[in-house]
Amino acid sequence: MKILVLNGPNLNMTGIRKKNVYGAETLEDINKELKEYGNQKGIDMYFYQSNHEGDIIDIIHKSKDEYDGVVINAGAYTHYSYAIRDAIEAVSDFTPFVEVHMSDIHKREDFRKISVITDVCKDQICGLGKDSYKKGIELLYKII
Repeated sequence: MKILVLNGPNLNMTGIRKKNVYGAETLEDINKELKEYGNQKGIDMYFYQSNHEGDIIDIIHKSKDEYDGVVINAGAYTHYSYAIRDAIEAVSDFTPFVEVHMSDIHKREDFRKISVITDVCKDQICGLGKDSYKKGIELLYKII
């Protein structure tokens, strides 16, 4: 089983940006922990982060041939990228996606409460810090 953890813009700044919201661990630290977590379940874990919408869309398109599932934290694109939404929808018959956020987007600024990708993902998990990713991996493990 192969699962991709796909992170969007500014998530490379995790551990630096708003530590009170996202924590002090870097994305690299989180990815190492997720890799070990997946390996314990027999899952091959892969990771990709980009600050560029087109790069994220290209990876989403490739996911149908390369991964059994995707955990996506689209960052700010969550709230307005219909292009990313459409890309997920285009491959959703082949690859399940779970939307995750470290913070509880429903308790933050009004613009963050809206997700345009939720309806094309299997579920949305938020507010659990880095454990949101683990819950996303668990859900995909059950689905796949």
